[in-house]
Amino acid sequence: MRFRGSTIFVTGGAGFIGSAVVRHLLDESEAFVVNIDKLTYAANLQSIPQAEGNARYAFAKVDICDGAALRALFDRYQPRAVLNLAAESHVDRSIDGPAEFIRTNIVGTFTLLQEALRYWRGQNAQRREAFRFLHVSTDEVYGSLDGDGCFTETTAYRPRSPYSASKASSDHLVRAWRETYDLPTLITNCSNNYGPYQFPEKLIPHMIIRGLAEQELPLYGDGKNVRDWLYVEDHAQALTSVLQHGRVGDTYNIGGRNERTNLEVVHAVCDILDRVRPSHKGPRRQLIKFVDDRPGHDLRYAIDATKLESEIGWRAKENFETGIERTVKWYVAERRWWEAILAGGYKAQRLGIA
Repeated sequence: MRFRGSTIFVTGGAGFIGSAVVRHLLDESEAFVVNIDKLTYAANLQSIPQAEGNARYAFAKVDICDGAALRALFDRYQPRAVLNLAAESHVDRSIDGPAEFIRTNIVGTFTLLQEALRYWRGQNAQRREAFRFLHVSTDEVYGSLDGDGCFTETTAYRPRSPYSASKASSDHLVRAWRETYDLPTLITNCSNNYGPYQFPEKLIPHMIIRGLAEQELPLYGDGKNVRDWLYVEDHAQALTSVLQHGRVGDTYNIGGRNERTNLEVVHAVCDILDRVRPSHKGPRRQLIKFVDDRPGHDLRYAIDATKLESEIGWRAKENFETGIERTVKWYVAERRWWEAILAGGYKAQRLGIA
């Protein structure tokens, strides 16, 4: 089994992608996992059922902006690696309130880098050689694609939202700490994730939940914006593969090669719901309503994952058709998970109108 005898920090491990990484490590490795999360509105420890009573799991409610708390964790657990997934991630929220994105995504990454560097410098040569800091980022740092072509690891950064600008800044910090201080870092940039346990504010779970309730399905603009969709469990596998086999200092793009327009995504959700939970009111596609577009809405994202596929041998197991089927059926079967979020006060209101 992988990572035998290793302790791995997963920051943001109660979030959507972070919890998938924690689940994957607990199920598919022998690592001891320390989940570091400050438990914001989108965090949910119920997303890690494997954690209960697991001797290879520990949780620390810590903000990555808190250097003293991070230092205590490094000193206590002596990790072999850090997987940094702690981030504010919703574009619409970044438009309405960018300050928290600057704080967590930039200042938090800086603070985590500083504490990782302090810890790494204090290790012996063998442990320094083995240590890795993997920073998980997004394809949104590259901006918007027009027409053909895909983002590669050498695509110039052109962020167009407060969220993507904050993530671009954090990526640059990670590269700088590698170049200036020799900290053994890696960076991944992923396409849009979807799958079980995603917070209801994101497109796919939002449409599933509203579709189940037979409510209007609001779609930005003309629905023709294109995203490259990546099933979250495939992403978790990719991240641990990069952690294990990636070259220090390198960047790896992670994508599912599943480009779809937003309208195609919503059509797929509607059709699956119609099949598994038929409505007497007719097909759910008739619930789609086009609404004012998001300011600065990027037209298209597409990831070229050739480097990851050829150098490390990773391949996405799910295509969009199989992944969206699994996702919709999960939300239908696991109503208690997302109904608890709604009952806790989350209001699915429109954000990011600027």
